[in-house]
Amino acid sequence: ARNAAKAYEDAAGELHQARVGAAQALDTAINRELPHLRLEKASFTAQIAQLPESAWSSHGIDQIRFEVTTNPGQPAGPINKVASGGELARLLLALKVALSTSNRVTTLVFDEVDAGVGGATAASVAERLSRLSDGIQVLVVTHSPQVAARGVRHLHVMKSIEKTAGKDSTVTAVAELSTDERREEIARMLAGTTVTDEARAAADKLMAEIRT
Repeated sequence: ARNAAKAYEDAAGELHQARVGAAQALDTAINRELPHLRLEKASFTAQIAQLPESAWSSHGIDQIRFEVTTNPGQPAGPINKVASGGELARLLLALKVALSTSNRVTTLVFDEVDAGVGGATAASVAERLSRLSDGIQVLVVTHSPQVAARGVRHLHVMKSIEKTAGKDSTVTAVAELSTDERREEIARMLAGTTVTDEARAAADKLMAEIRT
């Protein structure tokens, strides 16, 4: 038993050191991404703390927690308790970009990861989503024209109310847009309800910039 305990402690110690090194690299990679996602005041840290011996397991002797502070001077806390919904989505994007070379999943879905941002920041979010899609499939639900213009394919989701057996029923339909339809949709995203020639010209410019 003593030999087994010694072997466990040696292996767990090596794992702990490897985790510390990986955490430092992860911190650097994620914090490098944050300014591009309008989180320049945020700071991410992967905290590794040793568990009491009674909590040691086949996973080692460490407790690992992702912490973040979103404003200078505020204490760091668990990422799921400190970050707002929009911040959490962008932190997840930064994490996925940082791990993109070692990620084994084949599809990622982002729902409104661009919420609350626009202009150059939205363009930067779009660029990072595009970079992420180089190796895996990325599905993005968005209201941002900058993000939509980056997509290889553009699907338009529509909800309607139909009568079924005398009762209202909500129906959701998805249609892939052609190039012309996509231009019109991006123009609508830029202009709102009324699509103007100026919005169409802006959509043309945005799509042209993405292609180049």
